Amino acid sequence: MGKQPVKLKAVVYALSPFQQKIMTGLWKDLPEKISHKVSENWISTILLLAPVIGTYSYAQYYQEREKLEHRF
Repeated sequence: MGKQPVKLKAVVYALSPFQQKIMTGLWKDLPEKISHKVSENWISTILLLAPVIGTYSYAQYYQEREKLEHRF
């Protein structure tokens, strides 16, 4: 009924610093993958970017108008 110690085996995984081919699959054909995703989901891309670009351009316009307001 007493507690008996249990020996645990620890497994240590490590990558060799000389191993350079670990993540090549991620970066392979990256521009092609991005263009495929954008062309596949172009409406979602437009709905995401349009408000962001619109808000940024409005903020720039407002700031420029406010800066030039004191001249008149």
